Amino acid sequence: MAGSYTALRYATAALAFLGTTWAAPTLYASDLEIARNKSNHGISDLNKRAVAFDYNGEKVRGVNLGGWFVLEPWITPSIFDEWSTSNTVVDEYTYTKTLGKSEALSRLSNHWNTWITQDDFNAIAQAGLNHVRIPIGYWAVAPVDGDPYVQGQLDVLDNAINWARGAGLKVMLDLHGAPGSQNGFDNSGRYGSVEWQQGDTVSQTLTALQNLANRYKGDTDVVTAIELLNEPLGSSLDLAGVQDFYNKGYQTVKSASSNFAVAFHDAFQDFSTYWTGFGSGDSDLMIDTHQYQIFSPEEVGRSPSDHLSYACGLGPKLAGTNKWIVVGEWTGAQTDCAKWLNGLGKGARYDGSFPDSSYTGTCDGKYTGTVGALSSDDKNNIRAYIEAQLDAYEQHTGWFFWTWKTESAPEWHMKDLIAGGLFPQPLNSRQHPGQCG
Repeated sequence: MAGSYTALRYATAALAFLGTTWAAPTLYASDLEIARNKSNHGISDLNKRAVAFDYNGEKVRGVNLGGWFVLEPWITPSIFDEWSTSNTVVDEYTYTKTLGKSEALSRLSNHWNTWITQDDFNAIAQAGLNHVRIPIGYWAVAPVDGDPYVQGQLDVLDNAINWARGAGLKVMLDLHGAPGSQNGFDNSGRYGSVEWQQGDTVSQTLTALQNLANRYKGDTDVVTAIELLNEPLGSSLDLAGVQDFYNKGYQTVKSASSNFAVAFHDAFQDFSTYWTGFGSGDSDLMIDTHQYQIFSPEEVGRSPSDHLSYACGLGPKLAGTNKWIVVGEWTGAQTDCAKWLNGLGKGARYDGSFPDSSYTGTCDGKYTGTVGALSSDDKNNIRAYIEAQLDAYEQHTGWFFWTWKTESAPEWHMKDLIAGGLFPQPLNSRQHPGQCG
């Protein structure tokens, strides 16, 4: 989840559609031998000749497993607490660089093996969900010489695929960070400047996709989709180059297995117009759009009813899109109050503690806290907002909530929102019916 969206909606320019041509598949050498024998799964080839989820006829109802294989300080602030005053460690890059590989691997191995477990997958399925979206960084599958990142995530990801299989869940694997950073957000692995598209970063990203697709091409009964890259910041990138990368990424993933659906993020362009002609004639192509209403002063200044109206207005736009489209990230939050959501050490627009913002309301109970301790007004507003978004986003392919769990951010903690009665159970239950007409 991009916690550093400062002025993003104002920086994104309105650009005309940039056409590109499809190139022949490009092969990228891999230093890793990652093909695995899946015969022990007992899945015959006859059952694996198409995408193993009906994205035309069924709705995606999913959740992101954020903060697991790609650290985000706001999701797990305890991991970063020892640097809370120095601000010298703000992302996974500086975390691993500061600790060194041995200590970083020790700490992260513990995190990978405890943050999400088989019990979580079972609970996700029991809540009526059918998908999980799992963010992974390039450094897990195609490390670049000189980077401080550590590896070992893939053994746990292998377990996760089996946990999903056992729970009856489908998986979207999401390449969440690219070399050089595609957006400068801490959730890309490295906070700061956007240097993706410089040097060899694009070819290195394609290598990461090739390795990821090859590793799980025998698991397409579970891994039904691969997302080419999370949140490339279109306003800071060459959009023609982004499209060219998407073209090559599509071919790379499909060359590994035709049974993968291929998802691509809208790069913060208008999903209903900008991408209409992209990938025409290519099968199993899915747009991913992320819908938050909290990362600008105007958005956090909206009233609860204004938040609902905006969410409901997305429904017809989604329904009119000519490709599969998921809202791959969204939240119950109507504020940016969660501790370090905007970056480690940074405040919130909602209470005026973020630079160049003004006071809208108090962050009491939302900076840190629990779902149970939220005010009755907050609980009612969150429940109504979640219901409106469910009604809107299911007007096309479906959704992935961000995120399954956090340490202390109640507006974002799906597991606790369910337990607290703020996320509908069953998913079609409504306390506020008909909000979207």
